Amino acid sequence: MNVLYDAHPVMFKNHPFGFVLCILLIPLGIGILILLWWHLQNKSSRLSISENHVLYEKGLLSKERSEIDIDSVRTVKVKQSFFNRIFGTGTIELYTSGDQPEIVADGMPDPNSIREIIKANQKES
Repeated sequence: MNVLYDAHPVMFKNHPFGFVLCILLIPLGIGILILLWWHLQNKSSRLSISENHVLYEKGLLSKERSEIDIDSVRTVKVKQSFFNRIFGTGTIELYTSGDQPEIVADGMPDPNSIREIIKANQKES
């Protein structure tokens, strides 16, 4: 299986003001706890795209895995705020059928490349 994309959500680029606020709160002791919790949350989520499948894993102690065949992806939605666009991050929503997304990955780096990778690897029908 050839992995085309494999990434965790990013901390600073996704929420720069929250990150700076946590750094400022380090002398009070609470900033380091928030950064540690935030880091563990980000490292416990992962989006991986191969030639045939999209896999989203979430969880540290208990895992939740969602796997979608890349050919069954109907819509790839990219959501980016103004600051997300500046820092190159965003939320990816993958739809197969229905009105609810199958996978929602928040804070992913370079979300437009994810959309392009999925569309490029779908078989022509």
